[in-house]
Order: sequence, then structure tokens, then C-alpha cells
Amino acid sequence: MNTQLGLKYRWQMPSIPSDILHQVVQTFNISPAVVHTLLARGFSSREEIEQFLFGSADDVVNDPALLKDAQKAVDRIQKAIEQGERILIVGDYDVDGITSTAMMMLCLLPLDAHVNFFLPVRTRDGYGLSEKIVDRAAQNGYSVIITVDNGITAYDAIRKACDNNIDVIVTDHHQPQDPLPPAYAIVNPHQADCEYPYTSLAGVGVTFKVLSLLYRHMQKQFPEKVYELLMLGTIADVVPLTGENRYWVRHGLAWLNKANSAAIQVLRENSGIEKQALNSIDIGFGIAPQINALGRLEDPRQGVKFLIGNDMQETRLVGNTLYELNQARKRIERDIMRDVEAAIEQKTIDVDTERVIIMARENWQPGVIGLAASRLVNTYQRPVLLFHKTKKGTLQGSCRSIAAFNIFQALSESSDILDTFGGHAAAAGLSLQEHHLDTLKQRLEAKIDQELTEEDFIPSVAIDAPVQLDEMSSKLVRDMAYLEPFGHENERPVLYIADVQLNQPPRLLKEQHVKCYVVGYGTIRSVIFFGRPDIYTFLSERPKSSFDIIGYVVENQWRGKRQVEIQGIDIVERAS
Repeated sequence: MNTQLGLKYRWQMPSIPSDILHQVVQTFNISPAVVHTLLARGFSSREEIEQFLFGSADDVVNDPALLKDAQKAVDRIQKAIEQGERILIVGDYDVDGITSTAMMMLCLLPLDAHVNFFLPVRTRDGYGLSEKIVDRAAQNGYSVIITVDNGITAYDAIRKACDNNIDVIVTDHHQPQDPLPPAYAIVNPHQADCEYPYTSLAGVGVTFKVLSLLYRHMQKQFPEKVYELLMLGTIADVVPLTGENRYWVRHGLAWLNKANSAAIQVLRENSGIEKQALNSIDIGFGIAPQINALGRLEDPRQGVKFLIGNDMQETRLVGNTLYELNQARKRIERDIMRDVEAAIEQKTIDVDTERVIIMARENWQPGVIGLAASRLVNTYQRPVLLFHKTKKGTLQGSCRSIAAFNIFQALSESSDILDTFGGHAAAAGLSLQEHHLDTLKQRLEAKIDQELTEEDFIPSVAIDAPVQLDEMSSKLVRDMAYLEPFGHENERPVLYIADVQLNQPPRLLKEQHVKCYVVGYGTIRSVIFFGRPDIYTFLSERPKSSFDIIGYVVENQWRGKRQVEIQGIDIVERAS
């Protein structure tokens, strides 16, 4: 592995033996850059490559009955349906939770279940199943509660449900804590004694497995819309697009591009996507952020109806609201970013000496701070915790972390000063009393000092393949599609383009993005660097230099025209 320092990132370049590369290229007849990517990512045998590129459900999809308590959950749901019991679905307000809830409703209603659902309003109800929700369920005669994308930490609420003779079925994918809640059944692949071999399912994936087992048991045919919901929630929750997740996302994209549902039509129009076939990048960056706005609707119930309804007029009305909410979210996110950056400029937060960014404000919306935290991590390459301060002095926070620091583990070690917390290694949510904030910061700083080195704070990019500029063609774009869907743990291939020069002066767009044209090997290609104004200055000062670039190959479709372009990540001047 060779390394090189770019303007912002450390470039890590793999060394692949040329004889192996040529042998695989001849076997599969695909572009060398695609083969180089597969070899760089650890695929070494023909069988592994063939399964990854062309694998079927038999290769990766596991039997849902292997999930601990899945059969027990299915039996209880079927009993409730047969005896006419009232079932309440309790979801979450993010895309994973909303698609999980929509999937439950889509599948249980055709089975004649007496089912309803509850989605918490973030600012009023907080996260997940609460004692208040259980009280209301008991008052309204529900005897079964099914949680989707939550519930694994709802110990007190589930204990209250038991006291009210309500059976709770937990379906969740978040990390369990000790003790487990006293639920009737807990379906979560992260349980230590669960035999399910694939643990990276999103919440909607766990919901899907339970419902697929139910439909198999009842010998019913799944509503095909399920695959769209599964795909949307899986991509939006940024779980690994490997193994089973990869298969179902591919399946869901194929179904979506064939069916073109009412909700997707509206969301496409909102985001200005003109091309016919959507991919996982379009979903992750164009469609999912709008669906995330469903959690900010005054009535979250509209969100479920939006996703599974067929009334185009009603869908369009909700879609217009989502567009406005998403635009407002972007403005709020920018305001939060400006607040934090101002604190850094004023040294209230000293990034020269502090390894974690922590800040709280009363006017920050809880539903947006996680998005701002993600951007700040990318900018400053350190863990970020942002909090909404309530009038009662409670801090409701979202945190995002760098690869070298497991934020969930760190929060677990400070559970004595936290009211609630949950999440993953890279992202978590928490709440605590304001007077504990300094203690939390001190503990996190101490843990980082103990476990991390200076190297951990330099962002790095793994390069997948070298290409010459004349190889950046439509064929390369088509061959790259074999590797899709792209997402977490199956990222878009990063390509290394060596020895190019500016064809004309660069342009700065919206004071943030850089557009330029480069020439090399007799070919001219457009390059755009998003959110890198520093590159504009860098290029302007070196108009006649030669550069190396890393980035993605993309095909831009605009008004019926297709053009192969480079979406740049970083740049470095070649040594003279």
C-alpha cells in the first residue's frame, strides 16, 4: 500500500500484480478499473467475484426463521389477527422507522389485522416507545404492540406494558443493552444468542424478515411495494450495502425503476432528477433527504400514507410540503454550521487543542443537528456532539464520529451521567442534564487522548484503481454499474487520474464548489469539486502546473444529453 498526501486527504493506493489483473479482465471482459477495484477490495477468486457481480438470492439471503424470537413473534401476530385483537405499530420518525411502519401497515392490513400505528413527534414525544404511549395504548384497548426500528432499550415502557397485559414484540437493529426489556419477543440480530448470520440489517430489514416469515407461514404473496420500502429504508439508514442488504437494495431499485410509484414520481420531480433509472446515489442524496422530512411533518401519519398511497393528487400535496420542509432544513442546517464555525473562529471551541467538538443551543432543532454534525465531522475530522437545549435544562443530542473512535462505546462508559443513549459506532443519539455536559466532554477528551494518535485525525481516502483520462468513458460508466448499489462499505470506486493540466481557468460556483476542465492523453474532461473552495485558490495560483486528481467517474444527464465527468475529491500538484 503506497501513500501520498493530497491537499486535504492522505491517499492510500493499493498495489495489484499486473498478471492477476489481466487474467481477471480477460475472464470477465470488463474494464481494468473495475477489476482493479474488486481486487483492491479483497475479492481474490473467480468465485468471489462472480458471486459479488452476479449473485442470486440463494447465495446471500438467509432464512428469517434463524432470527431469535422471529417465529414466536409471527405466532403471536397471527393469533392476534385470528382473534381480532388490536395491534399498535410504534415506529420512529426517521426514514428507517417510517418505511418500517409503512411496511407493517402495507402487509398487515391485507391480512385483516385490526392494526393502527403511532409515529412520535420528535419535539413532543421523543424517541421510540415510551410509557406515555403504553398508557394510551392500554386506554384504547390494544393488546399487542410491535415496535419497528426501536424498542431494544425501552425497558421501563415495556415493563409498564407487561403490567397492563400488553404483549410487546420488539423488532430493532440497534445495539442491545443490559438488561434486555421484558418483551414478549425480541427480534434483533445483534442479540448474543441470535443465530442469524447477517447482523447488518437496517430496522426496515428486520421488519421485512419478520413479515416475510409471517407471509410464508400464512402462504400469502408479498405486496411488491415492500421491496421499494425495504430499499429506501436500507439506503437511508446508511447500513453496509453488503451481502443481503446489497441484494435487496438491487432488487428494490429494479422494482422501483419499473413501477415508478406515485411517491417516487413526486420526489424525483422535487429533486430535479431527469434520468430514467435511479441508483442508490440518487436515493441517498436526492430522494431520502426528502423522506427524512416526513419526520418533521406536524402529523407524521401523512408520511406513511404518502409512501404507500395511490392517490396522486394527495401524494403531490404532501410532496410539495416535503419540498418546502427540505428547503427549510437546508437553511437551518447552514445556520447551525455557521454557529459552530463562529465559535471555532472565536476560539470558544479550540480545534487546535480540543479533540471533540461539543456545543449546545436552545434554537437548534433536534431533527437537524445530526445532519450538521455529519458535515462538521467531514470538515474538522473529529467527533462532533451537538445538542438542542430544552427549557427544562435537558440536552437532546446527536453525535457523529470518525472511523477511529467508537462513539457508542464511549457513551456506554458514561452511561451514569446520561439520561438516554443509543446508536452505532459512528453515530448515536443521547440526552443528559446540562450540568453533566462538561463532565462528558472531559471523559471523551481523556478517552480520545488515551486511544487515538495524530494519524487518526488525518482523513484518508482509499483509492480503488488508476485510470488515464482517456479511459474515463461511457464504457467505464456502464462497467462500474456492475459494482452497484453504492453506499456504506461498498462505496463508489475512487479513481486516481494522473498527470492532467488545466484546459482553462477554474470557476468558483456559489462560493463553495469548483468547476474546471482538465486535459490529458488527448482528452478533455469536466471536473467538479463540491464544497472545496480551497481548490479554487490552489488551481488559480498554478495555472500551468500538472496535477494528479482522485475522484469518481459520473455520467451527467441534462436535457437529454449525456456527458462523462469527474466528481473530484482531492488534488495534488505533480513534482516537477
